[in-house]
Amino acid sequence: MPAIEIDGLTKRFGDVVAVDDLDISVEEGEIFGFLGPNGAGKSTTIDILLDFIRPTEGTMTVLGHDAQSDGRAVRQRTGVLPDAYHVYDRLTGRQHVEFALEMKGVDEDPMALLERVRVAEAADRKAGGYSKGMRQRLVLAMALVGEPDLLVLDEPSTGLDPNGAREMREIIREENERGTTVFFSSHIMEQVEAVCDRVAIIDRGRLVAVDTIDGLRDATETGETLYVYVDALDEGIVERVSTLDGVGSAAIDDGRLRVGVDGVSKFAVLGAIDEVAPVQDFSVVESSLEDLFVRYTNDEREVRA
Repeated sequence: MPAIEIDGLTKRFGDVVAVDDLDISVEEGEIFGFLGPNGAGKSTTIDILLDFIRPTEGTMTVLGHDAQSDGRAVRQRTGVLPDAYHVYDRLTGRQHVEFALEMKGVDEDPMALLERVRVAEAADRKAGGYSKGMRQRLVLAMALVGEPDLLVLDEPSTGLDPNGAREMREIIREENERGTTVFFSSHIMEQVEAVCDRVAIIDRGRLVAVDTIDGLRDATETGETLYVYVDALDEGIVERVSTLDGVGSAAIDDGRLRVGVDGVSKFAVLGAIDEVAPVQDFSVVESSLEDLFVRYTNDEREVRA
């Protein structure tokens, strides 16, 4: 059974269509990335999942429950790290978690939860003295109250330094290894690429792609870039290479030939380059998720235009 099943979901605010006929299925045990530019409909979709707002059309099933008719059951089994979270400066970390335990009506050790998110050493310090990353992990500890089956993380790495972002990724993986499904909404591509099993890309409320990172690469022409060292590199060689089958682009880059591979095997392209100029060495760089994101969203907008 999917952890989240979204079927024909549409939400209109007057003349504005925030979510447009969205279909997504998130499997149990996945870390699922939910990507889109600002205004794409990510937060609206999450608000519908949590029954904060109602859809205009379509349905959303979460952990076997209808998100609207069984919203309370969904929230009982779901932990949420919201984008616009807030901590109380005068309360300690321990008091924050104790409050969450009381609200959810469960009996757990608050220190054990704080240890899971790496803030146990500051349990009795007031949260007003916490760093940005510590505050974020404290709110995550509150989201983990009740051992949720689903974690919904809305921009969990925003504003964090590299160490804070790495710690957050490690905690997300650990919770997933415990069996928790993670729904990870973000616009920070490298964070999503580092941790997610699959990703969905939405733009202007519509789904434009859903797959693994490798699957998204395979489905586009934006696959790989070759950096090739050849004998006597000059503009004449660049011009000849640019006309070869499977070459999307060619240019000189720091004494190397940079070649964009266009929907064919990189080895076929290397063989063709070798006939133009003997190949001495090469390296391969795969397209980043950011490259793919730009390609998919731009293609979608061109189609609509």
